[in-house]
Amino acid sequence: MDGKKDEKKPKTEKPADKTNKTTSKTQDKAKIDGKGKEKDTKGSGKSGGKRDKKDEKKKEIPIVVPSSNFKLQDYASRYEGHTKVTRLLFIAERYVERQGEAYKLAVDTLKKGKNTSLYRRVFEKVGDQLGVGYNLDSFWADGVDKVYATEMEDLETALQNYKNNLLREQQRTCNNKIAELYFQSGDFNGAFRTYMRTVENCQTKQHNLELCQYVVRTSIQMANFVHVPNYVHKAEELTILKESPEIAAEFKVASALTSLESCRYADTVRKLVEVPFEVSSKLNHMISTEDIAIYSGLCALAEFSRESLKVLMDDSNFKGYLEQVPEVLTMLSNFYTSNYAKCLAILETFKNDLQLDIHLHDHIGSLYEKIRNKALKEYFMPYESIDLQKMASAFQTTQPALEKEISKLIIAKELNARIDAYNQRLVKREVPLRVHTFQKTIESGEDFENNSRAMLLRVNLIMNNMMVKPSKFDTRSLMGPPGMAGMTGMGMGMGIPGMHGSKRI
Repeated sequence: MDGKKDEKKPKTEKPADKTNKTTSKTQDKAKIDGKGKEKDTKGSGKSGGKRDKKDEKKKEIPIVVPSSNFKLQDYASRYEGHTKVTRLLFIAERYVERQGEAYKLAVDTLKKGKNTSLYRRVFEKVGDQLGVGYNLDSFWADGVDKVYATEMEDLETALQNYKNNLLREQQRTCNNKIAELYFQSGDFNGAFRTYMRTVENCQTKQHNLELCQYVVRTSIQMANFVHVPNYVHKAEELTILKESPEIAAEFKVASALTSLESCRYADTVRKLVEVPFEVSSKLNHMISTEDIAIYSGLCALAEFSRESLKVLMDDSNFKGYLEQVPEVLTMLSNFYTSNYAKCLAILETFKNDLQLDIHLHDHIGSLYEKIRNKALKEYFMPYESIDLQKMASAFQTTQPALEKEISKLIIAKELNARIDAYNQRLVKREVPLRVHTFQKTIESGEDFENNSRAMLLRVNLIMNNMMVKPSKFDTRSLMGPPGMAGMTGMGMGMGIPGMHGSKRI
């Protein structure tokens, strides 16, 4: 009975997904959101559905004007499949000047696949604005839907037969085919649920590895990173993973994207650097080679020390990525050589380009702030005091703006200094040597007092015979609890049963 109930769900999910139309502009915008996340279109309160101003600001889609170096077609050619379509729709919402071209490229890619629901939603949004040759092709979409329905019905019939005959391997294979059909049609939730049904039928390491790969790949497309760490960990425990470097690299990228989503930038770099450069060109369904260089470079600048940056630049594997994006190499080199002005200038040149990245756009503000604050601290580190005007010119900013930045660092206790407003200097604030010596002396005295009290307490316990005696049959208790080795040794001469000088039973 459970098997029949499970099989009836896929029949109703797909047609509903393809025929339902949006009832408002806000729902339409949510469905074509770049990351695939549905936005909350409900009223924000119990009293009339008024939205909070802060929530509205968060949901506003910014208009981005990228640099002249940004070529939309070249950018789109780096990716394939659902990732390409998702990124193009994400860019179309923000890059208004080339919105039509982005939609056209997305439509061309959609017609090569089976995601007719997203194809229809795109034309519900843009209508006939794309021009000649880019109108809704209902004949093509209906034909794909018919083929989809036929394939799904055949697979469901076969799956039911396998269940009736208790053929576990055939059930697993058939469920994978159904999930793949869901995946190709853009129903990632259906694909995820179907993949999870194969868990009980996975009998070998290869089966478990395939399950982890499919679940991780589907979760990335849904932009739902909750299950990714768990399944990546399961896959890395399998020895068979060493025989598949491409799949191993895919798990590394998935872990890196999860760390990036959680703002763990140092972990993001470490995972991406482990991806072999030779395999990176085959990961276009998730990420491009240029993305690995850019993500790693920005996150390393924000989190890594100067020595770690040098190790990263000298890494033989990472050099291949840096050759694909020379600007990242120049940026890292300038920061390492303390040429902060040029490094920050390069960052500003492609800041708007990064705003069009589906994974990185939410982190641009925090990453750039971390990098600039780090540059300010590194610049001031070798000096006892420095002229604020010279420091402002070195960072290509005004002195009042620089003072505001430095004040924030001082208040946050990230910079141990003070601003001399009269002399217009930044002066390092150091703890006097005498105070530092007194603090160390007090700490040493407290440690000595605590150790002395512990020793006296132990001696008094032994003298009053207040000790736990070991059991006759518990050989582990002869060694005593952790940290009581001294008491056990002192008890040897006091006739404790079971110790030296007594017979064991």
